[in-house]
Amino acid sequence: MSIFFQDSSVLAQSSTSDVSSNNSRDATNVNSTVFATGSALTRLAPDRVLVSIGVETTDKTASDALSLNSGLMNNIISELRSDGLKPNETRTSFFNIFPLYNYTESGTRLNVSGFTVTNTVQIESSNLDNVSHWIDTAVALGANSINSIDFSVTEKRLEDTRSKLITDAIGNAKQKAEAAASAVQLSITGVKSIVVDGTTSIPPLPPQPFFRDSVSAQGGTSSSSTPIIPGEQEVSVSVSGIFSMG
Repeated sequence: MSIFFQDSSVLAQSSTSDVSSNNSRDATNVNSTVFATGSALTRLAPDRVLVSIGVETTDKTASDALSLNSGLMNNIISELRSDGLKPNETRTSFFNIFPLYNYTESGTRLNVSGFTVTNTVQIESSNLDNVSHWIDTAVALGANSINSIDFSVTEKRLEDTRSKLITDAIGNAKQKAEAAASAVQLSITGVKSIVVDGTTSIPPLPPQPFFRDSVSAQGGTSSSSTPIIPGEQEVSVSVSGIFSMG
């Protein structure tokens, strides 16, 4: 916290007049200001999740690799929808077919040995309670990559929170200004300016990607669900203000 006293009047050398001295002191008090900064912080539980689920298959021909991949992905999507996933909560985020080559020891590329098909769908949902179940179901039906799980707070909820934090941050700045004014036997009489310096939103750390070695075995789900912990998102606001003292 810094205190800057500002005085627009130029005081001449003081005379013996008490009235002149009092007027000068009053002018100083009227034009005195204090600069203070304030901040406010809160933590929010996420209300939105993005999950990326992928199936990668390999076979001798592109057609066979694609057929295997499509069958697995269609089964996964169908089962997830029967478990409550809405049609508008899924979309294809990545699809690729690429050849696999045999190479000589010197690195020369030879013939094509097969093809790999990768199909990834992204789930965006507010149903955080079902994330673990959706992952377990997808893996049991052949998904072999969970590329990302990202939790977030919806923009409207963030904006409402920021508005409240701005009020709290201004109150914090004013409290500091009042303490500074009191230290020099003055009090806060008004606000000359307030600047909202910015807001910071720090999302929780996402869980690490999951990879499964093979899609050939399709057993049941494990006895315990995959632990997925949303965590909390930190939101903070800082302000700076100039307060008049008298």
